[in-house]
Amino acid sequence: MSYSRKIYLINPKFQIRFSVYACLMVFLTSIIYPFSIYELMGTIVAHFSLKSPEIAAHYSEKRDALILFLILLHLGITALTFFICIFFSHRIAGPLYKLQKHLRLMREDAHPDKLFFRKGDYFQELATDVNDTFDHLEDTYKNDLVYLSEVTSYINNLSLVVPDDKRVVLNEISSRLSAMQDRFTKN
Repeated sequence: MSYSRKIYLINPKFQIRFSVYACLMVFLTSIIYPFSIYELMGTIVAHFSLKSPEIAAHYSEKRDALILFLILLHLGITALTFFICIFFSHRIAGPLYKLQKHLRLMREDAHPDKLFFRKGDYFQELATDVNDTFDHLEDTYKNDLVYLSEVTSYINNLSLVVPDDKRVVLNEISSRLSAMQDRFTKN
């Protein structure tokens, strides 16, 4: 089944925190170059202010315009980084949300179909591992159910030949085994 998710904030707490941390890292690591340019242009303005105040004023205006442009560019890149992080993090949060929903359905005895993730989501191998694990558990339960049936049959046969005082204990064991079988076969 191929579909695309329209909601990008699947786990807002995780996704926004992840995006803010990424933006903070981008902002802090790239804030060095505007300060470097400002210092360089300040040195040029100081050099020309002694020789030609007109050229110094021209470079001062250019420096201020350049710094304003760099600040706006820096804020734009940070905002773009935020939205890109939201987009990528929903490919992480989506599979985790589906896994959580799948496990909840299993706890509620809803017997969901196999777990699958959208094409392009991360952790595709997680769905395969979960499906393989639950297939293994189901096979183990089936084997245990067969064994419980055999044990119940043995105990019922044994209760026919034991004294009455022991038969009560065997009947109790048999009823508990039957209750366990009912849990295994409940759908």
